[in-house]
Amino acid sequence: MWRELTGARIFITGGTGFFGIWLLESIAAANDFLKVDVRATVLSRNPQHFALKNPRLAARPEFEWLTGNTENFVFPTKHCDYVMHFATASAAELGAGDAALTLTTLLGTKRVLQFASTCHTKRLLLASSGAVYGRQPADRSHIPETCTTAPILQQRTSAYGEIKRMSELMCALTPDLDCVITRGFSFVGPFLPLTDKFAIGSFIRQALAGGPIRIHGDGTPVRSYLYAADLVIWLMTLLLKGRPNQPYNVGSDQAISLAELAQSIAATDGTLMVEIASVPTWGHTERYVPEIQRARNEFGLDVLTPLPLALSQTVRWAKQWVERSARQ
Repeated sequence: MWRELTGARIFITGGTGFFGIWLLESIAAANDFLKVDVRATVLSRNPQHFALKNPRLAARPEFEWLTGNTENFVFPTKHCDYVMHFATASAAELGAGDAALTLTTLLGTKRVLQFASTCHTKRLLLASSGAVYGRQPADRSHIPETCTTAPILQQRTSAYGEIKRMSELMCALTPDLDCVITRGFSFVGPFLPLTDKFAIGSFIRQALAGGPIRIHGDGTPVRSYLYAADLVIWLMTLLLKGRPNQPYNVGSDQAISLAELAQSIAATDGTLMVEIASVPTWGHTERYVPEIQRARNEFGLDVLTPLPLALSQTVRWAKQWVERSARQ
């Protein structure tokens, strides 16, 4: 896959987020070990802040940093063969009901599409989300790309899901641009924010603090987690080979409840307790698990890293990160 990208330049938005950092690490590794000379122009609102936290990546010679916002950045002068659009406001930010932020996010997608068309890029990859489906139907254990529950007016998605769906539509309405749509679900790996933004990040943070790991609900919601190294393999494969405007679910199809997840993270230490606030009730279990047969059948993509290994790798990295931050 990397050999096909030899000498290419990629324009990346959101390059300092979870997806972006893993992509930059992968490009650096490919250049070091395979000598493919892949370069990237990375759009960031504050490259200096990123450089303080990640000086090694920021100083890599194959990365050129462009300061700006997605909605009004100045087009780089160097030609970019591919565009990967990761930048977006978070689900929490958009859920707060800020209309200006919603408009800014969509204007950012419009601007990125304009740039990709102007520079005649080979193709653009849009990082969309499984949130476009809305609430997973009760009769489905896994949600396929063909599910059309969200667009009907009787069942609106979240603000985040709606913006992602509109971004997909904007790609489809740009006829001179080859767009690949990836709908991400849940992920785990080093550089994952250890905040309450994601349950898994919150659980790991509590584990590092000595526990207990607290679940505010009843622990029955079901998720699945793809390791970030697998994620990059999926994204780069889809960038090169995905069918235009054909959405692909990106994630693991191996389901786990939040209670089971908390217990698995607790097991990485062996002494931690898990506290569940509510008694489980009978009824519809909330699920957020993708069906991944399309990516599996077309490109052989699959879950390569077992979840126990993914969790232990992430916890080990997080522990080192916290210790290093404390020394600084």
